[in-house]
Amino acid sequence: MEFGQRQDSKKRIYGIVGVIAFHVLVVWALVSGLARKAIEVLPMPIETKIIEEDVVQEEPPPPPPPPELDVPPPPFIPPPEINIATPPPPSQNTIAQVSTTPPPPGPPPAPAPVKQVVRVKPVVKASACRPPEYPSISERLGEVGSVVVQLLVGVDGKVTDSRVETSSGFERLDKAAIAGLSRCRFTPGTVDGAPEASWHQMKYTFKKPQD
Repeated sequence: MEFGQRQDSKKRIYGIVGVIAFHVLVVWALVSGLARKAIEVLPMPIETKIIEEDVVQEEPPPPPPPPELDVPPPPFIPPPEINIATPPPPSQNTIAQVSTTPPPPGPPPAPAPVKQVVRVKPVVKASACRPPEYPSISERLGEVGSVVVQLLVGVDGKVTDSRVETSSGFERLDKAAIAGLSRCRFTPGTVDGAPEASWHQMKYTFKKPQD
């Protein structure tokens, strides 16, 4: 019994598949036939052209010729008489032309001479200047050398400032030279005869005393 049922079910499936295939073919045939008819029914496009009318422009008639007029001859005018006056002969007493051109300018005036400033340096008063003291420590150690100092001398002849220009190589000797020379008195420097504060350079050499 089961074998018969299986054959019946297979036949039923084959029948359903056949029906579906038949319907698909029918639908495809209808669609393709209608599409062709629709293409054939559509009319062809109509071409249109605009025809321009040739307008013939008529030329205007030529103007009539001007009338001929009798022109009278011009009146006769006699030429005028021209009297040419001759210049008088030149006089023997001629006046010489006076030149009014101004003379060239002279050379510019010479500049005024520049006044030269006369400066006089300070001068140390030997009677009022003692030599610096030799430091005892430097003497024992044998320190010797030359010191160059700059001294600012005021208008009263006294030293108001000082500085070492060239060192001796030993600080004790430099300080001793500045201390001793700063106590000296000077004749102040002048500018055109008037006293003026100015710098003055002095040199002092420390030597080892001889036994």
